[in-house]
Amino acid sequence: MKKENGKTNRRIGRKPKDNPAVFRYSISFNAADHARFLALFEQSGMKVKAHFITASLFNKPVKTVKIDKAGQDFYMRLTTFHSQFRAIGVNYNQIVKALKTNFTEKKALAFLYKLEKETVKLVELSRKIVALAEEFKQKYGV
Repeated sequence: MKKENGKTNRRIGRKPKDNPAVFRYSISFNAADHARFLALFEQSGMKVKAHFITASLFNKPVKTVKIDKAGQDFYMRLTTFHSQFRAIGVNYNQIVKALKTNFTEKKALAFLYKLEKETVKLVELSRKIVALAEEFKQKYGV
């Protein structure tokens, strides 16, 4: 608030811009040009069409983003699968602890032998998961 001649002067609302854009232009497209314009706008990834037009007119760099849905889906499924694989590891530890506390040594060793065979299968599966992840990283540069 300022005091001018004993009165308080309140500023209400938005502050005025230093360099407001006051010049407007209108453009019309036919159906084919409009579709092409929208495709270019969507590829740019910009949110405001006016900013896209301004960037295009003044040769500012316009970013084009292409998303590979199949690769993204593969990556998401691989991530989910890996988290499930880690959950199996937690269950593995719980099983070993239960075998140790609830069974005799002879029975526990028999169950551990069976568990060891299944563990070998899990290790092979783990190697395949890592190989797929590396292949994906090489192919898509993620």
